[in-house]
Amino acid sequence: MITLSQLALFSAASLLLIFTPGPDIIYVMTRGMAQGRGAALAAAAGFSLGNLVHTFFAVVGLSALLTSSATAFQLVKYAGAVYLVYLGIKMLRSGSPVSVPGAAPTLQNGVIFRQSIIANILNPKVAVFFLAFFPQFVDHSRGHAAWQMLTLGCTFVVLTAIGFGLVGICSGWIGGFLQRAPRIGSRIGHFAGGILIALGLRLAWPERG
Repeated sequence: MITLSQLALFSAASLLLIFTPGPDIIYVMTRGMAQGRGAALAAAAGFSLGNLVHTFFAVVGLSALLTSSATAFQLVKYAGAVYLVYLGIKMLRSGSPVSVPGAAPTLQNGVIFRQSIIANILNPKVAVFFLAFFPQFVDHSRGHAAWQMLTLGCTFVVLTAIGFGLVGICSGWIGGFLQRAPRIGSRIGHFAGGILIALGLRLAWPERG
């Protein structure tokens, strides 16, 4: 099973990435600024639940790959590491600049919730990210890789719900603050980029024992 140190490292990296300004969190913030906390929380819940689908497919796909060939799983893990380094470099170069769009058209909370789920599920970048991110925290020596990935996936969903929920509740204040201090969003992007690069390069070091 997964250890507390694995879970702590995964949670720390996940929280940093969750709070990095991106399309999903910006949409939650925009809905809060345009329609209030209820709309923002509906969007936050939708994006969070959409991650359950990506978790399911990542666990099923990676578990099947590990069962059929440990070598193939290792190759996917290294490919994922390269992808994480690429994303990190991209974030460092762009700085994830924050741009809060104007007020969006008014929608009912149920519609926002459904649209957020669908938008998250149909985003191929999220699927690829899950496939690249989760294997970095799986410890083969402890066995039950599928359960480890399932635990990580559920943890990520919960952390996303909490993080996006907080952004939704404080959306008005956060939106105004980031507009006045856009460099803060850039610095968050730089930190997150560094974390992704570190996770990828971590595989380059030979394991002891």
